[in-house]
Amino acid sequence: MKKFKNIYILPIAGLMCFTISCKKGFLDRFPQTLITPEVFFKTEEDLSLYMNGMVSLHNRNSYLNDQSTDNASTTGAVEIKNMMAGSPSSQTITGGWSWGRLRNINYFLENYTKASVSDEIKNHYAGLARYYRAIFYYDMVKRYSNVPWYDKTLNASDAELKNPQNSREEVMTKILEDLDFAVKNVRENVPTGTPGKWAVTLMQAKIALHEGTYRKYHAELKLESTAEVFLKVAESAAQEIIKSGKFSIYNSGKPEEDYATLFESLDLTSNKEVILVNAFDQDKNVTQNVNSVVFGDYEQSPSRDLVQSYLMKDGSRFTAIAGHEQFGFVQEFKDRDPRLSQTLIYPTWLRQPGNTTYIQRLNKNFTGYHQRKGYVNSVDQNVLNGIDFPVHRYAEVLLILAEAKAELGIITQTDLDNTINILRKRVGMPNLVLVTANASPDPALKLDFPMVQGSNVGTILEIRRERRVELAFENTRYDDLMRWNAGKLLENIPQGMYFPGVGNYDMNGDGVPDIKLIPEGQTIPSNREKNSLGVPLVYYTIGRFGGPAGVYLSDGTQGGTMVTEVRKRTFVEPMYYYRPIPEVQMILNPILEQPFGWK
Repeated sequence: MKKFKNIYILPIAGLMCFTISCKKGFLDRFPQTLITPEVFFKTEEDLSLYMNGMVSLHNRNSYLNDQSTDNASTTGAVEIKNMMAGSPSSQTITGGWSWGRLRNINYFLENYTKASVSDEIKNHYAGLARYYRAIFYYDMVKRYSNVPWYDKTLNASDAELKNPQNSREEVMTKILEDLDFAVKNVRENVPTGTPGKWAVTLMQAKIALHEGTYRKYHAELKLESTAEVFLKVAESAAQEIIKSGKFSIYNSGKPEEDYATLFESLDLTSNKEVILVNAFDQDKNVTQNVNSVVFGDYEQSPSRDLVQSYLMKDGSRFTAIAGHEQFGFVQEFKDRDPRLSQTLIYPTWLRQPGNTTYIQRLNKNFTGYHQRKGYVNSVDQNVLNGIDFPVHRYAEVLLILAEAKAELGIITQTDLDNTINILRKRVGMPNLVLVTANASPDPALKLDFPMVQGSNVGTILEIRRERRVELAFENTRYDDLMRWNAGKLLENIPQGMYFPGVGNYDMNGDGVPDIKLIPEGQTIPSNREKNSLGVPLVYYTIGRFGGPAGVYLSDGTQGGTMVTEVRKRTFVEPMYYYRPIPEVQMILNPILEQPFGWK
């Protein structure tokens, strides 16, 4: 059983009401009648208790956050999908403009110095607060670009609430200042589940890479000339983590298992790849189980486009194979990058209970592919509820360094060998070769990312592929598409498996059919046909989208790829890279300006 350090993250709601709602959109008032700085901010325990209440870690629900991307299809009411298919405005998009968390952070920063503790202790907790403030503000910048900067607690009557937005440049300067302070002062050794020095440094690298590439590829900001500053910060921060020697890629020499182990482990607290863990343990009543929503056809199902992005096991491109567009499920998974079968359910996968070969379940509005990452293949409740979540992985550090160097135009083969090729080695994939990649960029990726130019086009494109494959379903793809100015890719409606038409199909690769597709309108017989093993086939009716069929195919009864929806999507550039400030906030503060065409 996993071992925790000596404290847990305690909910503070009973002591300090950190989650009160915003009154008319103003910054939340801290419940000073419940606790005052004179009474509370005295000891390190007080500072620790407050900051532990601010901890907000991603958890296993993150495996469901690719609904907004080209990695997956979804039947959920996802904001960006609804925007592209509707007529969004500041009246219909009302979320996001919330400042309560910031007020709690600033309240701490105004009062922590009252504690009778050493400067080292004070600076550690102040570093954590500024780390949280940097994350809060960068989330706001990603959504609105220009936002007001508040570095003190405000009341509903304060004139500052009527301030205009600060520019993106001003806010990002403040964010980097907060992160720099945090990196220099947050301790390395901290309780399990709380961010330490290296998690803070990784966030510095992540934010800097995001902002650097965002500025490089988004001409509407008119900040292209400043992109290099942020890319250098990302490079430097990633290098510092690597130089620390504290972390390494998990590799036990089992290329068909090691990658998946990171997402199926009961204990990641001692795994050297995991920089920050969200630890779960049924025995300690700290649990989470997402099996019912991550697998099959609940809301999210992996896209055919994602499947096709994985390379062949020999390093060649799947999309270069003649006729790959008509490959069926079994053929798609043959001789591929092992991460494909450790991320998605594959044809010979054995499901519990019973350890029996799973036959892929099909359903209309879904792709047919099932997600393995995030699914726990067990019936033991201790296992189901106790799988840890890797909030930050060292793999991302290597990806950040490779991308920052490539975008700066300084990447070398040695850099690739020390980053991308370490990730490939884990799964037994051939090395990425700089000269080869640049000499022959992937045509499919060039179509996806036409803004990538220069001598390193092929390398940058392959690093982007590597990010997609390595971090699939880990809550990174949407931000990546946004910073790369690739929102137009979201106009493509995700497709699913390919079937050439009615007939019998082998779904597990044993040469024996498992399912039978029949035209819509026909009745599935009660006396179903059996295969040569004596097992009745699973029947599905097929037809065009919106009809009575159980499975929608692009060409109806003539076959095609599985269709998930047909509503036209339009990604308006640059408008949809941002969100509108809710109309009610514009009424409260008319001096605010909507970003990039929003009304």
